[in-house]
Amino acid sequence: MAEHIVKAPMRGRVFRVHVETGSQVKERDRMCDIEALKMEMPIMAPVSGTIKEVCISVGQQIGGGDSLFVIES
Repeated sequence: MAEHIVKAPMRGRVFRVHVETGSQVKERDRMCDIEALKMEMPIMAPVSGTIKEVCISVGQQIGGGDSLFVIES
């Protein structure tokens, strides 16, 4: 099994988290929403698998390149 680390594309604030550790996701499922530059940006699963780790929480400030999730596929 491979691990995929999902990283933030830009800095912002975590607005919503739609998954939790152990959740099953399919490629392109919405995992969280980030608020950046007054816009809401969805973060989608790049692969299908199981959420092994959630590295963020609602309200958290994040930087571009920060780890958001670890998916085991």
